[in-house]
Amino acid sequence: MTILDTFKSRIQAAERILITTHEYPDADGIGSEISLCLALRQYGKKCFCINEEPLLDRYQYLDQDKVVLGHKEFQKKYPDFTPDLMIVVDTNTKNRVGAQLCAYIGDTIPVLYIDHHPCRGQDLTNHCIDITAAATGQMIGEMIEHLGIRFTKKIALPIYTSIIIDTSSFRYPTVSASTHRLVAKLMDTGINPPEAYNGIYGTKRVHHMHLLASILNTASTNKDETIAWMLLKKEDIDKYAGDVEDTHAFINNLLILNNIKVACMFRDDGDHIKMSLRSSGEYDVGNIAVALGGGGHSHSAATILNRESGETTDQVISRAIKKVEEVLLKADSNP
Repeated sequence: MTILDTFKSRIQAAERILITTHEYPDADGIGSEISLCLALRQYGKKCFCINEEPLLDRYQYLDQDKVVLGHKEFQKKYPDFTPDLMIVVDTNTKNRVGAQLCAYIGDTIPVLYIDHHPCRGQDLTNHCIDITAAATGQMIGEMIEHLGIRFTKKIALPIYTSIIIDTSSFRYPTVSASTHRLVAKLMDTGINPPEAYNGIYGTKRVHHMHLLASILNTASTNKDETIAWMLLKKEDIDKYAGDVEDTHAFINNLLILNNIKVACMFRDDGDHIKMSLRSSGEYDVGNIAVALGGGGHSHSAATILNRESGETTDQVISRAIKKVEEVLLKADSNP
């Protein structure tokens, strides 16, 4: 049975469906849940999106029918709604959906995960996991087609946006011919690419540019310039009235450097440091993240670095970069 067949059989067996995504969702998770909800309503299902928190203002334009509700609002409006299927998109573990929703899902409601992230050590044979997909949104688009549902502009725009975000505007190696074939069908609904791009990227204020400039000033490389990194501090975000959501793409600026193999961005949150990794395509940063206690894709991954006793931020970064160098050296010696 294919992933599409698994999806269709599980949808057909359910009538009352809740859809959610991971906590602090990005446009891939949000776009996927909105489009799937609209499509399943068109398919005749009683369907809602419920997230740990309400949708941020910056994403409201994707949700024209207001299908996404925060947990508290949903409980207030629909206290007696009991789903017979919970769909979790863009992650493959219920622990990532947030404390309230994690408890809400419990162990009695069947769950279907739809995701393109690796799921190491989990048996998800009755779920929909495709690590070759460019975005969860691409998977959702193909699933909607498999149900025989026609794309409308309301359904298409969130999917199109999710693909833009999770491929960094089609620059990652997971982008395929099938990705572009789906995008062509989405555009046939009347999507205007400049408007779609500006909707998700063109909403910045001048202080965003000042924050980016301060972060770029921290850029460093190792001796052969194959690894580059930069540091984002909480005080910088506060100083420039920034939003953490606005900083995720900063790391991509390092990928234009000559000789670059792996780009890293460290975000100092005080007790711990978040480390994001990107690859130019030659090395699997997912493996590097695993070696550091995290995970992710071959081209995009992340981990959390805990401080050892008395360690400064610079020492944590030095330790992490040394580990990256070790993994790359091992990869070069075992091609």
